[in-house]
Amino acid sequence: MNKVYINAIEKYMPNNPVSNDEMEGILGLVNGNESKSRALILRNNKIKTRYYALDKNGNPTHSNAQLSALAVNKLLENSIDLSEIELLTAGTSSPDAIQPAHALMVHGELGGDHQMEVMSAHGTCNAGMLSLKYAYLAIKAGEVSNAVSAASETLSSWMLAKNYKTEIDKRKEIEDNPYIAFEKDFLRWMLSDGAAAALLQDKPNEKGISLKIEWIDVRSYANKLKTCMYAGCLRDNNGDVTGWRQLSVEEQNNNSILTLKQDAKILQKHIINCGVDHLKKVSEKKNLNTDKIDWFLPHLSSMFFEKEAYNKLKEGGFDIPKEKWFLNLPKVGNVGAASGMLMLEELFNSGNLKQGEKILVMVPESARFSSTYMLLTVV
Repeated sequence: MNKVYINAIEKYMPNNPVSNDEMEGILGLVNGNESKSRALILRNNKIKTRYYALDKNGNPTHSNAQLSALAVNKLLENSIDLSEIELLTAGTSSPDAIQPAHALMVHGELGGDHQMEVMSAHGTCNAGMLSLKYAYLAIKAGEVSNAVSAASETLSSWMLAKNYKTEIDKRKEIEDNPYIAFEKDFLRWMLSDGAAAALLQDKPNEKGISLKIEWIDVRSYANKLKTCMYAGCLRDNNGDVTGWRQLSVEEQNNNSILTLKQDAKILQKHIINCGVDHLKKVSEKKNLNTDKIDWFLPHLSSMFFEKEAYNKLKEGGFDIPKEKWFLNLPKVGNVGAASGMLMLEELFNSGNLKQGEKILVMVPESARFSSTYMLLTVV
């Protein structure tokens, strides 16, 4: 089988960084009132800036497909021509439409005269990694010699005040247990927009570094765990969901079906445990020794998880020193499906990587719990 290399990675972040004080002015006030939990949530997630594909008045400036296309065009400026690309994959949790498929919309935005294979990956945080894995496997199997893999989000439009009928006001509960804030209102102060794109080829760069993909391992825990984060459906007390098509328009409106929600109790109990369990299994399967890892890129939805993630990994036998951790959440926010790629993009272009170094990427997903680990070698 072919070896597969990431030879270039670029990002496109829309507009200017949005500070904590600017957020609510852009997203709008729910029922004309300021959020009473915003400051507490921001204190816990430690995000300082994020990006919105919105103007100062909350009007859209970019579609999701446009963000991906802009990242891809930036990627191709210093590499190969669009007409040479054999495969385009794109992952997101916030497509512009239910149909057509997101990757087809990205291809449409790219334009040109070139036809290529196109694949869409849907999900939440893992959608970007699934997109990357399809491209990796296609090159590894010899189906294509190169591919572009993109991941993007336009989550801000979901967070606009017009999508919320009532705002959660649980100040006392949030102070006693920050996990309570990981519900509808929490997500408004965490999520961000942006896109990243990577060029994968069957040969490394002749000049400069490349990242050899050793493996990408994905595991689902949906067979044992109920839905945690959801949109477009109604979730009952048992964790079972009813899709939007089975609900009347009145039921859809009364339950804010189009907003993104999260069950805090399930998140607290399972998100980190699933990640540790997966790392144990993948370490046995791939003979992975985390002591030999030089860089650890964990996707965290909030910096609130950093300490607990470190402690539980250590308890599980994976003592990865904090100086090996590489995170950019505080300055870019949680960009969902693009988060893993955005960490990798920043590290790849930082000038800090050395040949022979090992990079372990971790992307947990809370929608119905799944996890991805990826191992790379700098060549």
